[in-house]
Amino acid sequence: MAKRTQKSGATARFGARYGVSVRRRAGSAIKKKSRKYTCPVCQYQKVRRKAAGIWECRKCDHTFTGGVWEPFTRATDSNNRIIRRSMEGATATDMTVIAQQAALDYERKLDEAELNDSEEE
Repeated sequence: MAKRTQKSGATARFGARYGVSVRRRAGSAIKKKSRKYTCPVCQYQKVRRKAAGIWECRKCDHTFTGGVWEPFTRATDSNNRIIRRSMEGATATDMTVIAQQAALDYERKLDEAELNDSEEE
């Protein structure tokens, strides 16, 4: 009789233990942690995680802090946007609306990515 499912990816080492949803969440965290990101200084995809929350570009040796699993979090994006808008002269109300809209867009993007991942499996 043939096997019906495959254990693949970074969570294959867990086997049948811990449950599907836990393995799925662990797999997405491991993928985020180990992929290469774009450096904010030299724009090359050479940023790797050095330790939890510490990221380093392997090309220009730029070291910076970020999220535990990703170098640029939702808070990073909204903070940069708020700083840019405040320098351009937008009002506080405008900045609040923009930050809320960005948070909603980010949540929708995450939900779509999770749906796509679950459909692929």
